Amino acid sequence: MSVLTLRLAGPLQAWGASARFARRTTESAPTKSGVIGMLAAARGLDRGDDTGLARLAALRFAVRIDQPGTRVRDFQTAHHADTGKPMPLSERYYLADAVFVAAVEGADELLDEIDAALNRPAHAPYLGRRSCPPAHPVRLSLHRTAHLTQALANEPWQAAAWYRRQRRRDATVSLTVLREARPDEADADLLRDQPLSFAAEHRRHALRPVLTTTVQVLNPSAKTAPATRAVPAHDPFAALEEEST
Repeated sequence: MSVLTLRLAGPLQAWGASARFARRTTESAPTKSGVIGMLAAARGLDRGDDTGLARLAALRFAVRIDQPGTRVRDFQTAHHADTGKPMPLSERYYLADAVFVAAVEGADELLDEIDAALNRPAHAPYLGRRSCPPAHPVRLSLHRTAHLTQALANEPWQAAAWYRRQRRRDATVSLTVLREARPDEADADLLRDQPLSFAAEHRRHALRPVLTTTVQVLNPSAKTAPATRAVPAHDPFAALEEEST
């Protein structure tokens, strides 16, 4: 088994698990559906290729929140091209200045294929919506003989330098991890973002269990304590004792 880690960072991200009419929300962290969709696009899979999607969707998924970002709201207007009549006002939410480390766990052969596709993607990756391009290449590392939590604990903190400096007094930081639960793990939350089909005529998602944990990582911006200078010994009565002898 191997784990492939991805750095998801950009000016804006949007990871919707549900949408109602003209209101498009975003989760506080990348969804499995969104990340698997990005990997499928990198490999050049058609939207209706449910068999190829099932192979990717079987990967176990986790995401580490390195920099939570800020939720912002955008109003969008549009008009019908033929009549010019206005369409309903669209309300869309995004995450601004957020940084995440996502991880997928699976067989070595499949992850090697995905790794190669990310180096030369068939379609450009985006962070949940096509209007949200990544600021950097998303491929981070390929960990051999590792599991999700171990791989996320080994990855350096990916937050921006200005954000890390806010924690410069801490040598290590505790980062939240949203990890796909195993069948034998209880007390998991359920999120409907397990992709079953991306076909336009029948997009389908199932529930998947998610556990919230933490990992400790080093803070590269930690402020080291200044070296202490030795205080010289001083006895105010030493001179008097020398005169009396």
